[in-house]
Amino acid sequence: MSEAVISAAEYATASAEIFVLGAICLILLVDVFLEERNRWISYALTLLTLIGAAVITLTHAVDGRIALNNGVDGRVTAFFGTFVSDPLGDVLKLFAYGTVGVALMYSYERLKQRGLLRGEYFILALVALLGIMVMTSAGSLITVYLGVELLALSLYAMVAIDRDAQVPAESAMKYFVLGAIASGMILYGFSIIYGMTGTLQLDEIAVAVREVGPDKLGLVFGLVFIVAGLAFKFGAVPFHMWIPDVYHGAPTPVTLFIGSAPKIAYFILAIRVLAEGLGAMVESWQNMLIVLSILSMAIGNVVAIAQANLKRMLAYSTISNVGFILLGILAGTTTGYRAAMYYTITYVIMAIGSFAMILLLSRQGFEADKIEDFRGLNRKSPWFAAVMAMLMFSTAGVPPFVGFWAKLAVLGAVVNVGLAWLAALAVVFSVIAAYYYLRVVKVMYFDEPADEVSLQAGGTMRALISLNGVAVLILGIFPSALIELCARVLP
Repeated sequence: MSEAVISAAEYATASAEIFVLGAICLILLVDVFLEERNRWISYALTLLTLIGAAVITLTHAVDGRIALNNGVDGRVTAFFGTFVSDPLGDVLKLFAYGTVGVALMYSYERLKQRGLLRGEYFILALVALLGIMVMTSAGSLITVYLGVELLALSLYAMVAIDRDAQVPAESAMKYFVLGAIASGMILYGFSIIYGMTGTLQLDEIAVAVREVGPDKLGLVFGLVFIVAGLAFKFGAVPFHMWIPDVYHGAPTPVTLFIGSAPKIAYFILAIRVLAEGLGAMVESWQNMLIVLSILSMAIGNVVAIAQANLKRMLAYSTISNVGFILLGILAGTTTGYRAAMYYTITYVIMAIGSFAMILLLSRQGFEADKIEDFRGLNRKSPWFAAVMAMLMFSTAGVPPFVGFWAKLAVLGAVVNVGLAWLAALAVVFSVIAAYYYLRVVKVMYFDEPADEVSLQAGGTMRALISLNGVAVLILGIFPSALIELCARVLP
């Protein structure tokens, strides 16, 4: 009887995950012995962990595949097929490292002001990142679910990080209860798919679905639960009810984190499960995603108009943008998946900058989370008013900013599969969305300042937000680099 052996090369493919897990344990131990004034050490170790993980990912993206020598188009599997290493996963991991790092750097000063600069915040951020990494490299339904829960449980705790405040605690409880229901739906859907196909491996499921028949009632029943759980994680209508309350109730640094990095994970979750595992059922899940996309764009954009709180407005903006991401995925083609990936990356860049502007204007005892708090920003700081304007224009899809090319890419993908009516509907909703984005610009440039207090953010945060704002312009003027990257990793 032969014994299964895991080679050193297989461990090398997961070396980034192993490194991050080891770093989490190290930071957890170090933080126990740190006094409050030395909490910056945990922050520094967290940033070093992200840099180390990026170096390892870049190194083993090539070396690991050569050592295993069993890759097809740069794709290899390890740990009995439960772990996948491919160019798509490597690029999304690198982008996730950068997103988490920037989110922590944006949040550092505000966490310190609010007395929330604790080691557990950085540990939870790294555990969430580990969940994203596991999901990104998932080759099995078990690995997928492990990544989903690692990410979800970390986010629940992050929302409730301010233990002395009532609103964050209520938001965390609502998030936890609804999130548990969504996780249960995903797990139930996975169990049905396993029962119908007899396997948990995504590549084997793809083959088994074709053999069983994509129209089999049991498979469609399982797919419904999977799509419902995925829609909740994305925040698509009608599973969006948690997003406005959580975005509004959580501390802004946590809102910034939730509104950025997890979107990468949920995009890859859709690609791994729907496109790779259940690709033969594209007609079934395409119709489901069409409904989710239309509802998300409609409800997200219309309700956002009525919001006076900027965090709630951006929450409904997130819902509408999820509708656009789903447009690319529902196309069911390589072009559509590329467009969805491009849209996800650009949206994360825009969203993290928009929430960072709230942190920039906030100060001790004042949370600049209302639209009126941006009144007259142009008189206080013309540059940062311009940065916010660029972020709003880009999110609205106004050329020459990167958001325009992202919307154009997903619209082109649905037109190519004969859904021109859906693209036309998306354009109408984009015009509606322009109103509430332009309202923020109007408030900054044409209203009188609410107060005369100058911006108090440090130099690091100012520089990062400046780069963030310039990035949406540069990537819009020169969009080919990012578009070609998405094309290379999704051949």
